[in-house]
Amino acid sequence: MTKADIVSAVAKSTGVSRANVFAVVEGFMDEVMKAMNGGENVYLRGFGSFVVKKRAAKAARHIKNETTIIIPERYVPTFKPSQYFSENLRASLENK
Repeated sequence: MTKADIVSAVAKSTGVSRANVFAVVEGFMDEVMKAMNGGENVYLRGFGSFVVKKRAAKAARHIKNETTIIIPERYVPTFKPSQYFSENLRASLENK
């Protein structure tokens, strides 16, 4: 499902224009990105959490040169679905 599909589905189910739904979806994504770029986590009860995690530095192998390189520590965005979300997903997939 793409962003356009989400906008169409929400517009159809709510009766709100596609342009307004698109603006809301874009605004939501911008706010989540701003919060995470600022180091904040975003919690949506009943849906899940967008969490900023710190990945530690690690050693890796460069295959062509057969040398060891160090990958520096970095922050990565992650999503953790809520228990409700996970249970509903499992139930709906098992019923298919």
